[in-house]
Amino acid sequence: MAIISSHVLDSVIGTHASGIRVQCYLKVAEEPAKMLFDVVASEEGRISQSIGVMDANAEYELVFHSAEYYRSMQLPDDGYQILKEIVVRVVIPDPDCAYHLPIMLSPHSYSVWWSGNPDVATVRTVS
Repeated sequence: MAIISSHVLDSVIGTHASGIRVQCYLKVAEEPAKMLFDVVASEEGRISQSIGVMDANAEYELVFHSAEYYRSMQLPDDGYQILKEIVVRVVIPDPDCAYHLPIMLSPHSYSVWWSGNPDVATVRTVS
């Protein structure tokens, strides 16, 4: 069973993004997306979920709710929170592999990478 995990880091306060909401959807062709999980990151800003639904033609969409996270911190509103959600789409060609996708975020930017074997998965961000 494949595992999707992430370590979410907050570059504004320089620590883990504990409590950020992360959802994962299964997207197959033109079918409606199916939610696989809806979790909140631990105190260490980590999530880890098994993905039991596998489809060779599928994309898995991770949604990091960044605006909701920053609103909950009650930071001063500078009016420039433009990233409401950060969406990362991945394919999972190996059903027995762990896919770790760390992400560093702020209200204005983010950076995501994949920690693992580059011959196994592809990652692309979506605006």
